[in-house]
Amino acid sequence: MFLQKSSNKVNLFNFKNNLQKYLRVYRWNPLLNKQPWFNIYPISLNNCGPMILDALIQAKDLQDSTLTFRRSCREGICGSCSMNINGVNTLACLKSLNTNEIFITIYPLPHMYIIKDLVPDLTHFYAQYKMIKPWLIRDNISIKKEHLQSKSDRGELDGLYECILCACCSASCPSYWWNHDKYLGPAILLQAYRWISDSRDFETNKRLNFLNHKMRLFRCHTIMNCSKTCPKFLNPGKAIASIKYKVSIL
Repeated sequence: MFLQKSSNKVNLFNFKNNLQKYLRVYRWNPLLNKQPWFNIYPISLNNCGPMILDALIQAKDLQDSTLTFRRSCREGICGSCSMNINGVNTLACLKSLNTNEIFITIYPLPHMYIIKDLVPDLTHFYAQYKMIKPWLIRDNISIKKEHLQSKSDRGELDGLYECILCACCSASCPSYWWNHDKYLGPAILLQAYRWISDSRDFETNKRLNFLNHKMRLFRCHTIMNCSKTCPKFLNPGKAIASIKYKVSIL
């Protein structure tokens, strides 16, 4: 893909200044009849917060109001500000500006359709999430009762329920890049395993039978990019392996 050079001027005298960083940000606007390009935004660390998201907000507020990205909680909980920063899928609100790099290159999540600038279209991602029925399924008799769990049963959900659906892992997975129309991807499969592991759920076998498919589940080739890139330090690769094992003993 051809990328046009930004017209933004860069002050070369600040390259060795520890209080100056430069955001090199991917830009694309569907309303403009032009190829994607990069803009470079100088960021003064004297009046900026400690995270990449703070720098993006500063650039948008003070330099370019057309710069578009998602953000909400600023605490690594909502998953809105997922993007590719210096080659790694992560959350901008959790990625520190305190790096050795003078230039920080920012792309949207890779191999996804882009709405504008750093905003990926997650419509298909959430449609896949809906496919796994991410809710507790019980019988009609016990619907008004409290659903109790032992401490050990509750412990089975640790490392699963913390997923915030930021899509960093799915966007780092080559199998998902090639087959996102059929393969559910690591984020959705980790979420699926969260409900499979829940002792209060009554449809474990139905969930496993749905996943027992050469594309939905077994397109995973254990590349493990997903576990390496997760900003919440979860292990989708392990969850997928656990699903494969449970499917094998049905």
